[in-house]
Amino acid sequence: MTTYVYGIARGEVRDLGDRLLGIGDPPLPVRALNQGELAAIVSDCPPELKPRRRDLLAHQHVLAEVSDSRPVLPMRFGSVSSSDDDVRSVLAEHADRYQDQLSRLSDRVEYNVKVVHDEDAVLHQVLAEEPELRVMAEANRAAGGGTYEERVRFGELMASAVRAREVRDAKLVEEALAPAAEDVRPGPESGGWFLSLSLLLAKDGADPLLTAAADVEQAHPWLKLRINGPLPPYSFVES
Repeated sequence: MTTYVYGIARGEVRDLGDRLLGIGDPPLPVRALNQGELAAIVSDCPPELKPRRRDLLAHQHVLAEVSDSRPVLPMRFGSVSSSDDDVRSVLAEHADRYQDQLSRLSDRVEYNVKVVHDEDAVLHQVLAEEPELRVMAEANRAAGGGTYEERVRFGELMASAVRAREVRDAKLVEEALAPAAEDVRPGPESGGWFLSLSLLLAKDGADPLLTAAADVEQAHPWLKLRINGPLPPYSFVES
């Protein structure tokens, strides 16, 4: 049976008992592997580990429960070791490094910001900024849509202009939000969004970020931001 690792806590952990359940179907009991001044929060790993919604939520719930009483360095979903002994060996070998990260991330949370274009709004914006494309669009419209080749060429040029707009807007959003955070890193990749940012904040420090995000959307109505948090600071844990 392999060992599933939720996170690394500071200090000895003796109070989990059977009350905390983690991933698996049925949910598996969570336990602590103490090593020196650190403890790995673990459970047995199911034979087939997949990122099912129930297990993703269970992983996050375990971290939230343990971090209520002590600093915890969160591991991403799917962190698996071959045995309890191997986990203890890693804790012993890298104790100073884990302690440094626990100090840096204590009382910190992560917010993830994803950005997408409002399709109609960004097309209007591109046409407003690109006179040549606007002339082509008007000529095609006057000609009843234009020839097939003209429509294809126009579509290619518009797609290229939108991609360039994505690059500029990604930089614009990051520059607008970064001052509200202690650290910024690329967020988890996901389809449909041209930007994913992870921002490190103090637990009670979300208001400046939310205000900055609202200001970006108001000033640039072709941008749509989705903010998810607070989360454990996964993106800021050094591997």
